[in-house]
Amino acid sequence: MESIVKQSLLYDFYGELLTEHQRSIYEDVVYNDMSLSEIAEENGISRQGVHDLIKRCDKTLSAYEDKLHLISKFQTTRRMVEEIHKKTRIFKETKDESLIDEIEQISNDIMEL
Repeated sequence: MESIVKQSLLYDFYGELLTEHQRSIYEDVVYNDMSLSEIAEENGISRQGVHDLIKRCDKTLSAYEDKLHLISKFQTTRRMVEEIHKKTRIFKETKDESLIDEIEQISNDIMEL
């Protein structure tokens, strides 16, 4: 996963678990595309301090994902729902009843996640 995409997903799922200060700086890096120097100047801290804070946040957010797997489950569920939509469209065109069983199995798998 590309670094910024990964950081964005981690932040979207677990960002509220960071402190307000951490969230503010992390958002500046990930969403506002600010440089470490710009953030350091704006917050009255060193560039190294910003770098260290971002690394700690990345590590913390990754640890949450390692324990909770919310992003992984979300991505798996999304793929499965896309498969249900695909099979539903095919069913509408072909009226192939075997697709109903496949759709049911996928939905059962989603419920078990």
